[in-house]
Amino acid sequence: MTIPRTILVPIDLEDSGAQVLDYAVALAAKLDAKLHVLHVVPWPLLGADIPIAVTDTAMDEFMKGKQQAFDELVAAHAARTPLGSAMLKKGDARTAILAAAEELRPDLIVMGTHGRRGVSRLVLGSVAESVTRTAPCPVLLVRSGLATRP
Repeated sequence: MTIPRTILVPIDLEDSGAQVLDYAVALAAKLDAKLHVLHVVPWPLLGADIPIAVTDTAMDEFMKGKQQAFDELVAAHAARTPLGSAMLKKGDARTAILAAAEELRPDLIVMGTHGRRGVSRLVLGSVAESVTRTAPCPVLLVRSGLATRP
């Protein structure tokens, strides 16, 4: 087994993304590894969840807000460890994370999980579980709300 030198960190801006990124930054510092940070905005946002029409201008503003929040979070952590890239993508999180893993060839993926069980897991699905089962490298899951320094 080799020590990870490249780590992919998919984060969720709405939940515990900052905690997961804190954990990954501390781990990368200990391992002298480079981080690649990824946030995926679910796209299209419209459908059964939002039964209203949204203009292109509103969507552009929404993406600008996501980009700003992502940039601020990454900038707050960038000084503590080498950062390879910071990517904001649109689409299905599972697909985008796996595509980034294929492209970057990380030695490790560090991502958060809600730890849902039962019906809520069945209804909401699990991005973390899907990535864990199909990733081309090991995946370290950090439970939301429990992230501490490694």
